Amino acid sequence: MKVLVVGNGGREHALAWALAKDSEVFIAPGNPGTARVGTNYLVNATDGRQVADLAVALSVDLVVVGPEAPLVAGVADAVRAEGIPVFGPSAAAAQLEGSKQFAKEIMEAAGVPTAASRYCTTQSEMEAALDEFGAPYVVKNDGLAAGKGVVVTESREKALAHALDCGQVVIEEYLDGPEVSLFALSDGTNVLPFEPAQDFKRVGDGDTGPNTGGMGAYTPLPWAPAGLTDEVVKTVIQPTIDAMKDRGTPFVGLLYAGLALTSKGVRVVEFNARFGDPETQPLLSRLATPLSRVLLAAATGKLGQEPPLEWASGFTCAVVLAAEGYPGTPRKGDEITGGFGEGIFHAGTAEVDGKLVTSGGRVLAAVGSGDTLDEARLAAYDVAGQIRFAGGFNRHDIALKAAEGKIALPAIYETDKWKS
Repeated sequence: MKVLVVGNGGREHALAWALAKDSEVFIAPGNPGTARVGTNYLVNATDGRQVADLAVALSVDLVVVGPEAPLVAGVADAVRAEGIPVFGPSAAAAQLEGSKQFAKEIMEAAGVPTAASRYCTTQSEMEAALDEFGAPYVVKNDGLAAGKGVVVTESREKALAHALDCGQVVIEEYLDGPEVSLFALSDGTNVLPFEPAQDFKRVGDGDTGPNTGGMGAYTPLPWAPAGLTDEVVKTVIQPTIDAMKDRGTPFVGLLYAGLALTSKGVRVVEFNARFGDPETQPLLSRLATPLSRVLLAAATGKLGQEPPLEWASGFTCAVVLAAEGYPGTPRKGDEITGGFGEGIFHAGTAEVDGKLVTSGGRVLAAVGSGDTLDEARLAAYDVAGQIRFAGGFNRHDIALKAAEGKIALPAIYETDKWKS
């Protein structure tokens, strides 16, 4: 099979790497990491016409649109118009990620549990919402913000400043409890869930500092309550897919549910309309089912014929190496040594004059595996330790609490519902 992957980040490197196990892979535009597993083509990933023309020229069997910006820009629509199967939602369906307010409207229509919220466009509305919900304040940019549009703070002043800077925001109640990421493939009707993962949004150890696109992740979750995946599919994923279909905008692609396991039950923190980064890297490193087969099944409406996904034993962990200044203004152009090898996925890298250099905030992800979570995280840090670039940094506590058995669940998850 011939597959075109659209994008140039760590998620796309992982997708290309997994697809290359049984397919010929092309990446547009790709990065130095994807060039090692397929062929890069320098096209604008958000230009639907360029991507569609390339897909036609290459006679591909499937196009996989990775990032949110091309999806919201309608790249999947342009490719589908050429009669080529696409894994990735239409521009209309991608509004589940493109607009926080749209996602809230869908959740309300579908009866999906989420945080109470207010959509605000004026300072008076913002101030009223902040006062209604109180601290910790949660302020979300209504549009795309590359994983950095959310502020969670005890400071009303900082919360209001972020809201005013964004202009259009969703302000909502703070959700307690540990967070979980659950991916599910969809063909517009049927869903096929991945195993849960957990990522780390704050830039610093101990969950300190500003939110980022993600500083690391691991899977599976040894502390997750029994039946979590089935419960989320029943109460969150399937109702959302059904609601999108009922609107006439079926969702074909990857629905990412960011969840909080609160004292009142599972609540949706956010939806993404694509594979999440950095959860994709450890998840695909454990996936035993051929990725090309299930993505094509989703793209062609045949997901209902697929059995549950199969997984390798053990655990995987990813540690993100970031550039100095991230998540604000990251430094670029620093030479990277040790940047190629097993378990290394490229995101913000480029090749200049034959040298690998930094070109973005999150530069690389180092993935390790092991029979236990502790072994997996130590393996990931061993891989990370082989990589060097000036000013580079990473968190040192990815998956540490889980490995030490220190993640506490609210009492509700000890009830018969969750034990059955």
